[in-house]
Amino acid sequence: MSRQERAGCRNSLKTPTRRRIAWGILAAVLFAAPVDALAQSARAGAASAHNEAVPRKQVSENRYTAGFITGPPYSTEFAMVQDIATVLASGQKTGPHGEVALRVLPMVGTGGVRNISDLLTLAGADMAIAPVVLVDRLRDAKTFGDINHKLVYITLLHTEEFHLLVRPEIKSLDDLAGKTVSLGEADSTEDVLGREAFDTLGVKVNAVNLGLDAALERMRRGQASAVLLLSGKPIKPLLALNTRLDNLRLLPIPYSQSLQREFLPSTLDHADYPNIIADGQKVETIAIQSALFAYNWPAGSPRYDLLENFTRSFFSRFSEFLGDGHAAKWREVNLAARLPGWQRFGPAEHWLNLQSMGADAARNGSGNAGSAPNPAANSSEQRDQLFREFLQWRDRQQQGK
Repeated sequence: MSRQERAGCRNSLKTPTRRRIAWGILAAVLFAAPVDALAQSARAGAASAHNEAVPRKQVSENRYTAGFITGPPYSTEFAMVQDIATVLASGQKTGPHGEVALRVLPMVGTGGVRNISDLLTLAGADMAIAPVVLVDRLRDAKTFGDINHKLVYITLLHTEEFHLLVRPEIKSLDDLAGKTVSLGEADSTEDVLGREAFDTLGVKVNAVNLGLDAALERMRRGQASAVLLLSGKPIKPLLALNTRLDNLRLLPIPYSQSLQREFLPSTLDHADYPNIIADGQKVETIAIQSALFAYNWPAGSPRYDLLENFTRSFFSRFSEFLGDGHAAKWREVNLAARLPGWQRFGPAEHWLNLQSMGADAARNGSGNAGSAPNPAANSSEQRDQLFREFLQWRDRQQQGK
């Protein structure tokens, strides 16, 4: 750019139109009222990730590969996506060059705000496992605009537990006041929800953002007092810890009334972490609900058809995830459970309706699975019960073969 062009750019900033835009931006910053502490964290995370408005969603040209954004490699969510990719890859007919009609490609992320941003923008990113409370807050705060019609859910999944690993001198949450605590990568689920949990509990920590390996190393050196992990139990790296060598332990997070709006009570025990928790002991903690969200592609588009193929395969083969060799968290999943405030992906809703009809027919001793459903089975509780009965009936049928 020439000297004259640079001078022209500087002068253009002095025009009335530019000044009005600048004052408008300043007013928006000064007078915008944040929804709450988590909304502020979400906005800050989004700003650090983008600095500008979220770009439009790009479309992948790969019509047979569904992109699935996961948590970090150590997380249970990553293991569950690996389960999905492995199970659905088997039993498919292949084309002349070994190609398959459906492939699930795990896309490793840090979790939290960045994963939702990636789902909304990246080409080839079709699905993500995400905490419901975080996605609700991003929607309500309009961090990425109106996402209520950009995202749908396929199914509720499992709970994700808070794991607060501390040095031996830390005996209670109060002991962490002013201490260095790693909350994972910036904008991760641990970072956003961990800050809110500590603020709600009235514990002011010196929060830092470190990867898991770096955080554990600092703890061993006495340079950090705790690390927070948020993932479904058990988390593999914690299974490898030896309390005698690492001299670390899991600290309880008591469930209080102040936490009830956003968090669930949970426990960690010896069966979850035999090297950290003694036999017969339990560690109280808090948890959040996760769900499988998908980008709301237009009906009839190639990506929509790909997600429909995925949903049909995933639901129909769900019993395979409940066996040994797969993540234990699959056993918490009820495919028919509903997520208030969100629209379920149309083909998922259709599949569940068909299964409810089949369960009703099986319970009444009828072989016609396509008969009209029981009009009394309209509530979500009744639908959930019907689906559980259907799964039990189907398992009995399979065992009798």
